[in-house]
Amino acid sequence: MEVVVFGISLGHLTVLLLAALYILGPERLPGAVQWLADAVRRVRDLASAAQRRLETELEPEFRELRKPLPDLRALDPATTLRRFLDEVPPSSPPALVAASSSPAIDPDAT
Repeated sequence: MEVVVFGISLGHLTVLLLAALYILGPERLPGAVQWLADAVRRVRDLASAAQRRLETELEPEFRELRKPLPDLRALDPATTLRRFLDEVPPSSPPALVAASSSPAIDPDAT
């Protein structure tokens, strides 16, 4: 099982850390790590501030969009069909309707 951190495998992360140690040296490596941590923190703060701003600006529109959701969730095709079929009055079978009515006959036609 391979351990993955930030989408980078543990082996690749080790190689990157060793390369950074070699390039920056032990004196500048702590400063570079601190700079990277500060940059990540700033990006995270900017992203959360943008998310909060979007939420506050778009909340009224989202509220308007959410109003019909309970009605839409309550729609059930089977229940709607049952309700419709219960409301329709029962009709007589077509064979009985045809037998009870006499056809119009014109005696002069023959």
